[in-house]
Amino acid sequence: MAEQAPSLGPIDFSTHVVSLASTALIALGKMPTPDGDAMPIDLETARHLIDVLGMLEDKTKGNLDEAEHKLLASLIYDLRVAYVDTQKASNG
Repeated sequence: MAEQAPSLGPIDFSTHVVSLASTALIALGKMPTPDGDAMPIDLETARHLIDVLGMLEDKTKGNLDEAEHKLLASLIYDLRVAYVDTQKASNG
């Protein structure tokens, strides 16, 4: 009999944006992959994911509860700072 994959649990807005942010952190080399491997820095992917989160912030304006809004704004801010820091470090 085939082995069942582990349940990922229910998805909600906060889980989704944290997942996107985590993937951006992996692309920035700030976090290992789920299996513990380090990935090469990929600024293009990180920038794309940060832009996706920014788009979600714009498109959901007025539709999020306070906790969701604060989480999204905080993640975007932290990722933008991490992106700039990584970009500066890789340029010299």
